[in-house]
Amino acid sequence: MTTVLDVAPGSPEELARFEALQARLPGMYQAVALDDRAPNTVVVVPSLSLDARELAKITGVHHYEERLLFLLMLLRRPRTRVVFVTSQPLSDTVIDYYLHMLTGVPTAHARKRLILFHCYDASNSPLSSKILMRPRLMKRIRKAIGPTDRAHMVCFNSSPLERTLAVALGVPLYANDPALNSLGTKSGCREIFREAGIRFPDGFEHLRDANDIADGLATLQTRYPDMRRAVVKLNDGFSGEGNALFYFDEVDGSTHTERKGQILERLPQLRFEAPAEHWESYEQKFHDMAGVVECFVEGKHKESPSSQNRVNAVGQAQSISTHDQVLGGPSGQVFLGCTFPADPRYRLEVQDSGMKVAEVMAAKGVIGRFATDFVSIPDGQGGWEHWAIEVNLRKGGTTHPFLTLRFLTDGTYDTATGEYHAQNGRPKYYFASDTLQAEEYKGLLPEDLIDIAVYHDIHFHASTERGVVFHLVGALSEFGKLGMVCIGDNLQQAQFLYNRTKGVLDREVGRVTDET
Repeated sequence: MTTVLDVAPGSPEELARFEALQARLPGMYQAVALDDRAPNTVVVVPSLSLDARELAKITGVHHYEERLLFLLMLLRRPRTRVVFVTSQPLSDTVIDYYLHMLTGVPTAHARKRLILFHCYDASNSPLSSKILMRPRLMKRIRKAIGPTDRAHMVCFNSSPLERTLAVALGVPLYANDPALNSLGTKSGCREIFREAGIRFPDGFEHLRDANDIADGLATLQTRYPDMRRAVVKLNDGFSGEGNALFYFDEVDGSTHTERKGQILERLPQLRFEAPAEHWESYEQKFHDMAGVVECFVEGKHKESPSSQNRVNAVGQAQSISTHDQVLGGPSGQVFLGCTFPADPRYRLEVQDSGMKVAEVMAAKGVIGRFATDFVSIPDGQGGWEHWAIEVNLRKGGTTHPFLTLRFLTDGTYDTATGEYHAQNGRPKYYFASDTLQAEEYKGLLPEDLIDIAVYHDIHFHASTERGVVFHLVGALSEFGKLGMVCIGDNLQQAQFLYNRTKGVLDREVGRVTDET
């Protein structure tokens, strides 16, 4: 591809430059932390630099770049500039919608400090790759950044592409070093759990092919003769759609070799979480990226909490929040949304386990935000057992809702209680989803959505700090898909706002459901 790079991607020269850039992060972080009026530039590149075959499973996936639009709220800092790059142009209505939510800053003042760039490219290539392929665009971005000693780049996830882009732009990357990304794979996180000393399902990591899968499953059946099912996971699957279940119903061999042979024959019958997945494509992806097998955590009553953590630019591990995940899919492994905070019966236990993971990550040099997901079941004695399932070493589905709440309310998260309090001391809750979707919603423009929200008074109000904040608005007209963060003074209020908003949209488009 044609680029303006003067060092080869992944070369020792690029790695040395990247290391030198990263050394600037602590100083910049401390300067802004001490003075939010300090001049700085944030370059936002919301590239989903993940396996294209897995991304293809997500409806309207290229609009997921819009989930980082909450970072426009950084413009409330009077000397902060934001350079935001996307694959396709963003609607002016959407930009105005976010800028209107800024408190204490005139919209015109914020708009002057926002520079938007677009690649005009809706292909499935990662955004970072699209930028690197456009030398003239790269030059314009460099010019917009200005002094690079006061600038840094943020992204959805860090890969070698983001490292190359950061070096080409001459700015540090406030995200995990791609050299450490293996820690966030399904195999890597099992090793992290082991080192952190927290409970996780028995199983095997770093498996390469069908033979490895069958061998691992046969061994688990030997260890747990009554086990009904186990889960197979792609190392780099996400949102649960890289998972599949194996049922042992007809595996009855008397030896390990016999059981392994029976399992090999039945692997094409894996029950995949992704609707369009099949064994032939799954087997190829497993060969390409490796994966794990592990016991499926059974239980009549299960919850799926997660702990959000951060290792800041000076290497400090921090607790950020806890959530309960809303899951769906054939066996309840696909992420649909979340509620904040997690259930008070176990949120502090989950927070403590997540912090242990964060401390191990910090010791290994990780920086940035990540989430540790759990499956939790009652222990029969009034308590809970928590099984760590995976680490999402990137911004995820719980990142933008929490930061949206924080930017809108300027409150604080209390690690002693696991609650978030606005400046007036009132606790805040939310229900968030990326997956509200209906065929009848197709054709609704951003302008239509805003008009509906204002007319029915469901939008977020700064005075009450309650209401709905929309995201993925660009996916609405083409895919009938929308995301929202519903903020209330308690969880029931937040869920009511979600249900009310869904009901309003259904009635506006003439959609008839059991709920309407």
